[in-house]
Amino acid sequence: MRDIVIIGAGVVGSSIARELSKYDLDVVVIDKNLDISEGISKANSGIIHGGYNEKKGTLKAKLNLEANKIIDKLAEELEFPFKRNGSLVLAFNEGEFKKVKELKTNGEELGIEDLEILEKGEVLELEENINCDVVGALHIKNSGIVSPYEMTLAFAENACENGVEFLLGHEVVDIKKKDNNYTIFIKDKNPIETKIIINCAGLGGAFINNLVSKDKYEIEAVKGEYCLLDKIAGTLCKKSLFQVPSEHTKGVLVTPTVDGNLLIGPNATPTEADNVKTSRNGIDEIIDKSKNTMEKIPFNRVLNTFSGIRPKVKDRDFIIEESKDAKNFINVIGIDSPGLTCAPAIANYVVNLIKDKIKLEEKSNFKPHRTKMIRMSELSIEEKNKLIAQNPAYGKMVCKCEFVTEGEIIDAIKRPLGARTLDGVKRRTRATMGGCQGIGCMIPISAILSRELDIDISQVNKDIENSSVVGFKED
Repeated sequence: MRDIVIIGAGVVGSSIARELSKYDLDVVVIDKNLDISEGISKANSGIIHGGYNEKKGTLKAKLNLEANKIIDKLAEELEFPFKRNGSLVLAFNEGEFKKVKELKTNGEELGIEDLEILEKGEVLELEENINCDVVGALHIKNSGIVSPYEMTLAFAENACENGVEFLLGHEVVDIKKKDNNYTIFIKDKNPIETKIIINCAGLGGAFINNLVSKDKYEIEAVKGEYCLLDKIAGTLCKKSLFQVPSEHTKGVLVTPTVDGNLLIGPNATPTEADNVKTSRNGIDEIIDKSKNTMEKIPFNRVLNTFSGIRPKVKDRDFIIEESKDAKNFINVIGIDSPGLTCAPAIANYVVNLIKDKIKLEEKSNFKPHRTKMIRMSELSIEEKNKLIAQNPAYGKMVCKCEFVTEGEIIDAIKRPLGARTLDGVKRRTRATMGGCQGIGCMIPISAILSRELDIDISQVNKDIENSSVVGFKED
């Protein structure tokens, strides 16, 4: 009998796992994907929001405020990249300028500090490439940027190092309740019994809830498409540039990424939960809307387009509560924007929900710190030479665009919860993220995965099961 099972290894599930790893508990995380952060968490804007436009009295408003205050400490402890670059909500007419002033008032009523209204000249002094017809802006000084998948990996790795078990590539197909305990049935694996279930299954959250509870939920999948530009384009702005939000979306933004690229998007299109394909119409939409912010975006420097899916629920607020008819079953669903920002505060909130359900005794040997991967691109010449002398694999270049070596790829595979797929290596090292988008290094990386995992190269997957990178045509 396990103490707690968390279903879902995205940023929310991994953050909760890390928080629970502080206690003397038997915790397991189950995810149907082959890697951490393979679902919703891998593809979003990477913004740590200020929270100025959330509705008073909602969980989104409360948890955004709390999480924004603790992200610096977490980034330091877990060594994931985070920059407080600030953001601007831009107004291009007097009606929009009135709206941004209302956003400032709303934010201040929520308790958010460091909000200021800027006039046109002040905006252009901060960001000279913004369209010159800008009227003014709301300046949110406490917002920032993060790599969403690196943040998720940091939570998960630290949780693993502190004793949480992760079962990746295992799909939950049924749950049976007996008294106040649960039996979880998993595809191709023996069932698991547990005292408490925490449902963080993202787009599958309604399915998991509906296996247990008579109170049924529906989750609407909303696709957001993006353009990712190179690091030359990434110098066009320093702050995250938002347009005035609507009721249902924060709109198309233009932002630097924490790695120095330029990111544009998203739109918002209802879709099927597994439809992550980009469309010509969708990309044209975000390109056109982004030109309202900045006319001279060099779209000839686009490296890639991609999309992410957001799980929307009917009342638009997060659902974080114990099921009314299923004791010890905790739903954490409908976590759309600002879910990435809120994840650490959601973890604290969930721990408070279960503290009367199970004994929470703090570990004496909890390790709060996680050491990030070595990045050769960040080292000095002296540091590079010293490392290569210790381990020659760090002197063998594999991804020339992002300066990623064989040593880094091996480290990505052998770390806690190490990479098992090509995309897993990509998220940990940035290999294949450069100008050639993997044309030059995809096969060499697959060969390293084959060797280190002791599998045939035809069994190396890009991301999901049966997504072989290298195939062989039968005679």
